[in-house]
Amino acid sequence: MALALRPPRVPKPKSSLPSHYHESFLEKKGPRDRDYKKFWAGLQGLTLYFYNSYRDSQYMEKLDLGVFVKLTDEAPWGSSHDPGTHFCLVLRNQEIKFKVESLESREMWKGFILTVVELRVPSNLTLLPGHLYMMAEALAKEEARRALEMPSCFLKVSRLEAQLLLERHPECGNLLLRPSGDGAGGVSVSTLQTLNGPLTRPCPRRTPVVRHYKVKCEGPKYVIDVEEPFSCTSLDAVVNYFVSHSNKKLMPFLLDDDYEKVIGYVEADKENGESVWVTASAPSAPSAPGPGPAPLRGGPKQLPPSSIAPVSSQDKLPPLLNQDENYVIPTGDAPAANYVNQDVPSPSRPVVPKPRKLAMFQAKPPKPPIVPKSEPKKGLNGGLARKLAVSSAQAFSSPTTGLADVTAELKGKLQRRLALEHAAECTGDQRANLQVWCISQADPSSQN
Repeated sequence: MALALRPPRVPKPKSSLPSHYHESFLEKKGPRDRDYKKFWAGLQGLTLYFYNSYRDSQYMEKLDLGVFVKLTDEAPWGSSHDPGTHFCLVLRNQEIKFKVESLESREMWKGFILTVVELRVPSNLTLLPGHLYMMAEALAKEEARRALEMPSCFLKVSRLEAQLLLERHPECGNLLLRPSGDGAGGVSVSTLQTLNGPLTRPCPRRTPVVRHYKVKCEGPKYVIDVEEPFSCTSLDAVVNYFVSHSNKKLMPFLLDDDYEKVIGYVEADKENGESVWVTASAPSAPSAPGPGPAPLRGGPKQLPPSSIAPVSSQDKLPPLLNQDENYVIPTGDAPAANYVNQDVPSPSRPVVPKPRKLAMFQAKPPKPPIVPKSEPKKGLNGGLARKLAVSSAQAFSSPTTGLADVTAELKGKLQRRLALEHAAECTGDQRANLQVWCISQADPSSQN
């Protein structure tokens, strides 16, 4: 049986790694670092990127070489001999130290950094012809990249605005590129330097000197309009020309993005009508919730807890009687009959209305009722209960018991039940007397 052909496996697309002019391992130590940290570093344009691994496409840190100052060879701390594996990159705002694996790696990194910064291949480094050729290729790529982008010191401002920016922010640089005022598509260069008066005076005079230069755009090249015109391939080359021919006294203007930390607004003074800047007060923090559970949003509101008043001993219900002293009146198959109750001598008992006359009964005597056995009680109540059980058994066991005896027995049980129900409302002494009276009414022999 022929097997079905499987489609060939297609490799999963890998994330494209960035293209660098030069890349290798570098150990970096910044101003706030205590020790060197190893990265996989790559140089692209005027930016130095740092990765955790050579497989990563997302960088962890980066350095802008647009504020480059110089490169120096530095011996390790505490040693006067340079092993050729340390160098220092000095920028305008910080100084970073690097450590590499060999002298050749250090010279390679220095050569590529100087190539992209100065737009020329350095000639004072210990490099092989192959290394010089790689740097020339990186130089051509960098020139092509810069021809398509504007330098960071290019701002779309007027002549007067450029002068004000240079005067108010001298710490950001003193060279600025702006669009030309003639509308021909050219570029102008504005610079600001300060002349100090003689130091012999107590208060030397400082005089700002502002200069503006015109750069013409002739095809793909930019020509600096000076006594001896100079042609550049990009605007970055124009900036580098001014920096190099001023002995690095002119630095590109990089305006820092300054953001406010407090919200404010303009408000008119009520007294004189003058507008003043008012800082908005910070909102007060919400009160902390209590230790109890937080109510659910959108749910029913919880009612406040109601106070429970303690119940006094007088309002409490009297305790129930013992369940063993309750009796069941059997109905069984006994015929329905009305009974005549005698008058109750005790004034505390409720008055029971007299029933109608005794109805006619059948000649057949009823079945004796089933009386539950009661457990013997201790003391007086136990003895009386035993006597009651014996007398009731003797009364029902006699074969000559007539209808009158049954009527008397049921009447006595009815009286006892009413007396027990009423005893729940009586106090202790009345309850005991009432129970004795009920037992004496049920057992005539005890009265004798």
